[in-house]
Amino acid sequence: MPTTLEHLGHWTLSKGLHIVLVVTFTIIATRVIRWIAGRISRRLSDADDGGTTVRSEAAKHRQAVASVISSVAISLLYVMVAVDIANQIGLPLGSLVAPAAVLGAALGFGAQRIVQDLLSGFFVITEKQYGFGDLVEVTVNGGGEARGTVEDVTLRVTKLRTSDGEVFTVPNGQIVKSLNLSKDWARAVVDIPVPATADINRVNEVLRDVTTTASRVDDLPDLLLDEPQLMGVESIEKDTVKLRMVARTLPGKQFEVGRRLRSLVVSALRRAGVATSGVETTEMGVSQS
Repeated sequence: MPTTLEHLGHWTLSKGLHIVLVVTFTIIATRVIRWIAGRISRRLSDADDGGTTVRSEAAKHRQAVASVISSVAISLLYVMVAVDIANQIGLPLGSLVAPAAVLGAALGFGAQRIVQDLLSGFFVITEKQYGFGDLVEVTVNGGGEARGTVEDVTLRVTKLRTSDGEVFTVPNGQIVKSLNLSKDWARAVVDIPVPATADINRVNEVLRDVTTTASRVDDLPDLLLDEPQLMGVESIEKDTVKLRMVARTLPGKQFEVGRRLRSLVVSALRRAGVATSGVETTEMGVSQS
């Protein structure tokens, strides 16, 4: 009995203490890695916010890369710690190779989805499809769609927050198509239906005045890349004629610009005595890449 107690005490003071120290180090290292990643993300955000309305594509990509590197580093740390603890408690890792191979083959069909997610996430990051703060719409395998602002990107999942505050967590391997609405620049398309009996020449004059004054209204010029353009008659229906106005905007600002232009158009047509049956706005994200 004393021999057993002595052996247990020796194991506790040597290998047991080693395991405790390793686990403690892992917990601290994990927190440090996450703290460093968070600090890097905040510094990138602060550096890019200086005097700019929107974040640059490079800053979005760097923040996504920092998040991926931190998650990979933590995963590698956990694997090394698990192997070290297994050695300390005397698990014969060599004899586990054959059973692990059999188990791996059995789990292969289930694990292939995880591998697919990781590979897809790798290409999302390296190809700069989207990054933190981008407004995207993704089509998920099966026909479903998710739209929102990118809050987190890892090798396995993408998290999107909708305008209602809800969060979509989409496995990267299930994304079959992604539409980035805030990359490089965007376009707001405003369709203006007017009665078919209206004087189109007069309506065009009023709308051209709107495109000119839009560049001088409050802070709207800060969101526009150039002066809005009146494209003319887009379609003719039974009782209405639809005209179209387009504007190139900063990425992600097409929605605000569309709302502001609608307000200007309705007010201008009302002052000119032209009735509108509803002004439609379509916001599109456009990539120059």
